[in-house]
Amino acid sequence: MLAPMEGVVDAQMRTVLTHIGGYDRCVTEFVRVTEQLIPDHVFFRYSAELHEGGLTPSGTPVFVQLLGGSSKYMGLNAARLAKLEPPGIDINFGCPSKTVNKSDGGSVLLREPRRVGDIVKAVRDAVDPAIPVTAKIRLGFSNSDLLHEVVEQVVTAGANELAIHARTKEDRYKPPAYWSLVKGISDTVDIPLTINGEIWSVNDARRALSESGCSDLMLGRGALSFPDLARQIQRQGSAELGWLEVLSIVASYLRNSNPKHPLFVSGRAKQWLGFLQMHYPQAGCLFHKIKRLKEAGAIFQAFDVEFDGR
Repeated sequence: MLAPMEGVVDAQMRTVLTHIGGYDRCVTEFVRVTEQLIPDHVFFRYSAELHEGGLTPSGTPVFVQLLGGSSKYMGLNAARLAKLEPPGIDINFGCPSKTVNKSDGGSVLLREPRRVGDIVKAVRDAVDPAIPVTAKIRLGFSNSDLLHEVVEQVVTAGANELAIHARTKEDRYKPPAYWSLVKGISDTVDIPLTINGEIWSVNDARRALSESGCSDLMLGRGALSFPDLARQIQRQGSAELGWLEVLSIVASYLRNSNPKHPLFVSGRAKQWLGFLQMHYPQAGCLFHKIKRLKEAGAIFQAFDVEFDGR
C-alpha cells in the first residue's frame, strides 16, 4: 500500500508510482473534518480518482482518508463521501503534527482509546457495509502503553483493517521503527494488519513483516527514495529501475504538474531528489546543482544536462 503523505502524495504522484507497479492500494492525504459538512468538490480535490471509480489510471484503488475528533461529524461526512462511491474510507489517528493535534485530530486521539472506537463506529455505521472502513494509528502518543486498548476499540468498532505506524507521536519519523511491538497485536486480532515505518528496501520489508507478524506493508518515504520498491517487494520485476529511468519519471511528473504553482517544480524537484539520493547517489549530485534554482525552466534545463551527460 502507498501511504498518505501530506503535501507529497497527490493524485499525480499516485498515478506515477502505481504505473511503475507493485501497489495494491493507495490512501489519499487526509481530508480535515470539522463541525460542518464537506462539499463534494473537496473530496474530488483530494481524490481526483473519484471521477474514475476511485481508481488510478493503472487500476489501483484509492481509499479516501478522513481526520477529525468528532464522531458525529466524522460519521456525517463519511456518509456524504460514501455517495461518491470510493473504494474505501480510511481514518487517520496517526498524524503527529502539532497543529493537527491541537485541533483535536490525528495521534492526540490515541490518548483516549474509547474516542477512537467511537469515531470508527460512527464511520462504520454511516456507510454501506460493502465499503471497507480502515484505520491508521501509531504505537501511541508518548508511549505504547495504550496500544492494545486502542486496537481493541478499533476492532470492536467494526474496522475492516488496521495499519500501524510503528512509532509513537513523539517519535515522529526518527529511526528506528519498533516493528516488534506490533507482534503482540498481530497474534490476537482477526482483521488484516498492515505495518508501516522505516521500510526503505526489500530487506526492510521482509524484516518488518517478520518482526511485526503483519500480513501487509505500507510504504511511505521509502516509495519516494526507491520508486521501484513496491514492485521489487512483489517480485514483479527482475531488475531495478536505473537512474536515468527514474530521472525521466521525475521529469515527466514535474512537467505534468507544472501549472500548479510558480515554484512547484523547483520545490518538488528538490524534495524528491532529497529522497532519491538515499538510493541513487546521482540524485544527490543533481540536487546540489539545482538547490539555488527557482524557475521551472532552469530546473528542466539542469535535468536535460544530466541526461546529455550520461
